[in-house]
Amino acid sequence: MRFGLFIPQGWRLDLVGIPTERHWPVMSELAAHADAGLWDSVWVYDHFHTVPVPTDEATHEAWSLMAALAATTGRVKLGQMCTAMSYRNPAYLAKVAATVDVISGGRTQMGIGAGWYEHEWRAYGYGFPSAGERLGRLDEGVQIMRDAWRDGRVTFDGKHYQVNDAIVAPKPLQPGGLPLWIAGGGEKVTLKIAAKYAQFTNFSSAPEDFARKSQILAEHCRTVGTDYGAIVRSANFNAVLGDSESDVKDRLARIRERQVGAADEAAVDAMLANVSSPDSATGTPEQVIERLRRLRDLGCEYAILYFLEAAYDRSGIELFEREVIPALS
Repeated sequence: MRFGLFIPQGWRLDLVGIPTERHWPVMSELAAHADAGLWDSVWVYDHFHTVPVPTDEATHEAWSLMAALAATTGRVKLGQMCTAMSYRNPAYLAKVAATVDVISGGRTQMGIGAGWYEHEWRAYGYGFPSAGERLGRLDEGVQIMRDAWRDGRVTFDGKHYQVNDAIVAPKPLQPGGLPLWIAGGGEKVTLKIAAKYAQFTNFSSAPEDFARKSQILAEHCRTVGTDYGAIVRSANFNAVLGDSESDVKDRLARIRERQVGAADEAAVDAMLANVSSPDSATGTPEQVIERLRRLRDLGCEYAILYFLEAAYDRSGIELFEREVIPALS
């Protein structure tokens, strides 16, 4: 099992109380820690407004961070979970991602999905198309990026996107272009798109759901004629790790106290309930190892961890590095 680490960027109220001028140092220092350690990758989210509710707290832009992380790390892979296809023209996005790949020395991953956060869609003037249209854009956009990275030029005449001999130079350093992580568990469309184009998928960390999505992905691969075994399946995990159950409870209480100062109390409580779910990586090392091992046995080869305390307290991450990663790698 390989492991990725989310970098706090504000989206989940994970920079509250930290002065703006300290945001990038906090992010870059944590990325440097991961770069020097056991992590295979670091990740950011592609969002503009905070959750669980929109607030005036900072949410740093994903691809700006990707470029900065590319220039300040040297080993870890760099990803976003996940870029919303409709937020940027796909030919332009292919150009941005290729540039970041060159800066990183060939370490950039492309996490891509249809997008879901209606509030920020409308706030930024994108409207909020139907799920069918958003998924159609995802399918066409992935084709445009794939062809642009492979050939350095792309022409495409689709229902949603038209590109006329767009030049994407330089091409990515990685032969064939950036690895595609197609995120989402939509069974009829999203997983079929993943079967056609993805090197990685990312869906539910709930064991029963993970097993079902895996089965459906395999069926789509048979239908479209691709190799199911060549697609790495991954999942994201919320994480609050402590030496004991009382330590975990205390950490969650501190997180709650910090966040309710910035957002609606009921919304924060609902989000933290999800953080503590049986499908999370919240608990003692022994509990977390058991949960992750179960998912690994179902075929999950890659776990991406989001530590809610990361900007304030790195001890949970260090505990994970000492006890969990060695047990599952």
